[in-house]
Amino acid sequence: MELNSLEQELHTARALVMADLVAGDVADAGIVSMVEDAIVHRRWWVEQWPEGVSFVTGLVAQDVQDALLEEHGRWPLCPVCTEEGPHALDVEPELGPDPHWVCTKATVSVAPVGSLAEVLGR
Repeated sequence: MELNSLEQELHTARALVMADLVAGDVADAGIVSMVEDAIVHRRWWVEQWPEGVSFVTGLVAQDVQDALLEEHGRWPLCPVCTEEGPHALDVEPELGPDPHWVCTKATVSVAPVGSLAEVLGR
């Protein structure tokens, strides 16, 4: 794998996940550090498995979501299910290209990773 394509994919993943964090008003310095940690981890991961480069955005989103759960709580919260208690969206496919935020309770795709602002009206 050419290093430039890896770096381009990592920059794209960073930008898309940051856009969703900003849309949800959760992009403080500590959370940005979580994104950077996820990028470092996924850079190593793709260096080990170059065929997985197209999966990086979804994996970074999942990594940040997991880190946020431990430190701050569920993210991003589902904007579809307003009647039920708050629950987080999931990234699907778990390991695949073109990741989307989905509500598994309503079985609906909410937005591509990086496009939560459109759904949240920001």
